Amino acid sequence: MKRTAIDLADGRELIYFDERDDAVRDQPDRRDLPPPPPASQLRYDPLTDEWVAVAVHRQTRTFLPPANECPLDPSVGDRLTEIPAPDYDVVVFENRFPSLSGRVADEPGEITPLTPVRPGLGRCEVVCFTSDHNASFASLPPRRVRTVLDALADRTEVLGELPGVEQVFCFENRGVEIGVTLHHPHGQIYAYPFVTPRTRALLAAARRHAERTGGGNLYADMLAAERAAGDRVVAENEHWTAFVPAAARWPFEVHVAPRRVVPDIPALSDSERDAFGPLYLDLLRRFDGLFDMPMPYIAAWHQAPVRIDRELGHLHLQLFSIRRAKDKLKYLAGSESGMGVFINDISPERAADLLRAA
Repeated sequence: MKRTAIDLADGRELIYFDERDDAVRDQPDRRDLPPPPPASQLRYDPLTDEWVAVAVHRQTRTFLPPANECPLDPSVGDRLTEIPAPDYDVVVFENRFPSLSGRVADEPGEITPLTPVRPGLGRCEVVCFTSDHNASFASLPPRRVRTVLDALADRTEVLGELPGVEQVFCFENRGVEIGVTLHHPHGQIYAYPFVTPRTRALLAAARRHAERTGGGNLYADMLAAERAAGDRVVAENEHWTAFVPAAARWPFEVHVAPRRVVPDIPALSDSERDAFGPLYLDLLRRFDGLFDMPMPYIAAWHQAPVRIDRELGHLHLQLFSIRRAKDKLKYLAGSESGMGVFINDISPERAADLLRAA
């Protein structure tokens, strides 16, 4: 894989990840762009011990443009996009409308004595999986999945070394039902200046399990239990297992986990990276086959924090959809949104059966 970094017209970084060593990436960004926005503001919620990002500039971000105006397509002729080259394999660039960035302007003032405020220091990146606007991740060849995985490993390492970054989150949103604003197949990477609430909860449970068991890794033990039970396993190979967790929150939710305990994507071996693609592509096609239509989903990589509790983590990909039937979506209503208590309409065992049959 060849890695080439350039600067866009407004100073943001873009990186080409090419599958050919002879790829030439010397096309300049010919657009006239305003400077990137300053970092957002982080406000502390003392009631939940969580940080909330206030990023008002995101109100003006590009929203579902027509196909001939997609900013993630290659630049061709006078049609200039975020990617200056006329073609590409995988591209990563700084988000033009970031929730977090390193461009800190003024230090924010205090809201109340109980509500500290600080700059939204970090970084948000866009990952384009292919130059084909009409493709999907499920349509990619295994080699391209490997390139994407290598790019995510590269960015996890680089972003994790930035001052103040505590966690790197790689994910893909697919489908307008999920809330995507661009149809072109792409993912995102967030480099947070704190450990996220979801990860803190997972780490707290993992720490309690380690104390009870004399050092056992909670996720590894759960994975072993799921493999032994077998009724919720959807697919597996030598290195990976895809299973519906026994306490799945979402109508269709699958974890894809390496059998070996690793903290993050960079720690995966070459053989583990090669084995991921065929299994994951099969799983995505099963998702699309459930209702014979493109399945909206979120694919979320759970990685260990950059600096703390890495021994408690276990890399896994959480793939889930809000679609519970061909004509029905799962909405996060009163119990889920108000109290955080999920109510699943489909049993995990039934979901696994349906996915195996798809």
